[in-house]
Amino acid sequence: MPEEIEAKFYVTDLPSLRAKLLTLGAQVKQKRVYEQNLRFDTPRMTLSAEKKVLRLRQDEKARLTFKGPGYLRDAVLVRPEFEVEVGDFAQTRQILEGLGYQVYSLYEKYRETLNLDDVDIMLDEMPYGSFVELEGPSTQTVKALARKLGLSFEKRIVLSYMVLFDHLKTTKELDVRDLTFENFKNVDFKPSDFENLPEN
Repeated sequence: MPEEIEAKFYVTDLPSLRAKLLTLGAQVKQKRVYEQNLRFDTPRMTLSAEKKVLRLRQDEKARLTFKGPGYLRDAVLVRPEFEVEVGDFAQTRQILEGLGYQVYSLYEKYRETLNLDDVDIMLDEMPYGSFVELEGPSTQTVKALARKLGLSFEKRIVLSYMVLFDHLKTTKELDVRDLTFENFKNVDFKPSDFENLPEN
């Protein structure tokens, strides 16, 4: 079964981290690109209750992704993941809605993907800050690259971007449905907002 093995870290200086990666020999796998993501669920939010994800993403391509519930293996998040490229973003949305799923949230980000030591490094710019995701073939490769980059594994973030969004909406008392740059343009975040987070 295909698995996603990853660790996520909040970073305050993404350009410096990118420069370090290039110095270490990282190769650009995908240039910086804007993403629009639609999260789907049933009217009763069954998927979320079961910690499952059904996502339709549009960047340079359109992709449909399903993720099963995650668990920690050697302190690294692992979860089943199935993804297919689809030919038409709008038509795929209509198919999902025709099957009874509904969009419950939209989220935006900019992402650049590099690769070093067989690990994909996603440099993510979210409406609430910058993050790096390390995704590799094993927990050992992910943890080894985190050490090489000087990322503290004790400060990794286990929450998905959407669960983190829900947490920040509560702590910042935000009344917004979608995770967009427009909705967050006047909201300030600091490193302490991403410390001592819940693990699910």
